[in-house]
Amino acid sequence: MSQNLTYIHPDAKIGQSVTIEPFSFIDEDVVIGDGCTIGPNVTIKAGARIGNNCQIYPGAVIAGEPQDLKFQGEKSLVTIGDNSIIRECVTINRGTALDRSNTEIGAHVVLMAYTHVAHDCVIGDHVILANAVQMAGHVHIGEHAFLGGTTAVHQFAKIGAHAMISGGSLVRKDVPPYVTAARDPLSYMGVNSIGLRRREFTNEKINELQDIYRIFYVSGLNNTDALEKIKTELKPSLERDEIIRFIEDSSRGLMRGGQE
Repeated sequence: MSQNLTYIHPDAKIGQSVTIEPFSFIDEDVVIGDGCTIGPNVTIKAGARIGNNCQIYPGAVIAGEPQDLKFQGEKSLVTIGDNSIIRECVTINRGTALDRSNTEIGAHVVLMAYTHVAHDCVIGDHVILANAVQMAGHVHIGEHAFLGGTTAVHQFAKIGAHAMISGGSLVRKDVPPYVTAARDPLSYMGVNSIGLRRREFTNEKINELQDIYRIFYVSGLNNTDALEKIKTELKPSLERDEIIRFIEDSSRGLMRGGQE
């Protein structure tokens, strides 16, 4: 007779209507929301906080210890928002006390097979990371961004909302919101107009974004002069101001403009 060798720590908090398949391990100090499905051979370590209606596929490891030599075993978290999908063999490490003490995955996120999310990363809602995306520590990704398969992201890099990164890219610098990025070194390839239309951005709004990035990336001005021109010549809007803040807050510097 077969035996279910799943282990669930008695102090773990499991919501209603949760399916946990054989050979999975659920540690202490774990919270799993209602309606989740935990596949076989999944490891969920202490510090995991998983929202409602999430799907976690075989071989995933959630809330593993940070791969950071400064980590001293302190308590920290991984939080995953509602309705997120974690595919096969994804690894998500906990945060560290030296940063946020939390690695944060938003709601409606899809992490495809073999993706790695390192300590203290922040991933916004509706982000998609395709197969084998590899993220170093402290990376921030804005909502609705898409990263193509096997993309690697340098520690502390930031990727803005609604950005699209071509598969196989090396993200060494910050990528502003609403753009498409490709080539090596990673370069501006235009506004992510297809993705934005799918999210019901109007043509007028897309044209506004194109005007902003023509000044910043195509006009030949340096970043300081281009930013000043955007502030003085283009009308304030939610998107314009978001782009300005992103550029001004960039700590690693911004990816380069497109090649002719």
